Amino acid sequence: MVIEVPRAAEREEVPVLDLSLLDRPGGLATLAAELRQACLNLGFFYVANHGVPGALSEGIFDVSRRYFALPLEERMKDLMDARFKRGFMPHGLSHSPGYDPDLKESYELALDLPLDDPDVEQGRLLHGPNHWPADHSWLRDVAEPYFYATMSLGQRLLSVFAVSLDLDPTYFEPFCNKPMMHMRLFHYWPQPVSGNDQLFGVRPHSDLGMLTILNQDPIGGLELRKRDGEWVGAPHIPGTFIVNIGDLFRTWTNDTYVSTPHRVINRTGKERYSVPTFFCLDYDTPVACLPSCLAPGETPKYPEIKAGEYVESRLKQSYRDPGQLHAA
Repeated sequence: MVIEVPRAAEREEVPVLDLSLLDRPGGLATLAAELRQACLNLGFFYVANHGVPGALSEGIFDVSRRYFALPLEERMKDLMDARFKRGFMPHGLSHSPGYDPDLKESYELALDLPLDDPDVEQGRLLHGPNHWPADHSWLRDVAEPYFYATMSLGQRLLSVFAVSLDLDPTYFEPFCNKPMMHMRLFHYWPQPVSGNDQLFGVRPHSDLGMLTILNQDPIGGLELRKRDGEWVGAPHIPGTFIVNIGDLFRTWTNDTYVSTPHRVINRTGKERYSVPTFFCLDYDTPVACLPSCLAPGETPKYPEIKAGEYVESRLKQSYRDPGQLHAA
């Protein structure tokens, strides 16, 4: 069965938030109200004037195209390591029961930590040093500053989320000392017209952490499932990133903010590139229902959990061991 091409989302469904408002009197409250409405609706919104330099937001695509144009045997030298989950992730390692492997490959990095860091020594997932290609320093030259620029953007958004939930603007700040976050450079092949409804660039899913900051190229292909089940496209808007909330907000807000399933179908016949930064707070951040999200007489729907424990349990369900690649 061939999946129908959805209509593009309207601005009322996926709004554009202008972050320059944060520099104006009363701007935080205005942005928080807009963000709250977006989260009550689809949980997706664009951000403009986000502070990430254009040279970085465009340059990350230049190095992505350059890296994925290298011969496969060259990229396999950077194969993702089983311990730190950094490096090249070939097609076939990202899987979900009931679906064919996603039509994509990626290069993965996270917060760069030394081996003697206490969290690294404890073996916590996503804590450790990055793995960079030995002969292609140009990838690190752009990807590393881009990673930290999007980390700063995520930190700026924390106050907006806090105020949207009737919290102090600084509520989340104490939990952002060593954020458990990672970034993926994605390369998608064109989707074959095969009628296979189990084959996607990325199969339908919701994101597992706090929020995702996505830089997508003009090719398009990101599709969102509305609450009524209709799928809509989220096209590229120049100069913006698209942001969506992750599953942790269900616990924080007692299902006031619910993450939205989304997928990627590359119908263009062209190669597609995107760069999501998955932003999450420190590993030991307590995630429990916020008092502002609990109405009189209600009880929390979800037990308290540490942010890192939740992310770790979900990620382990999504990755195959690199050593299994050639056994498939």
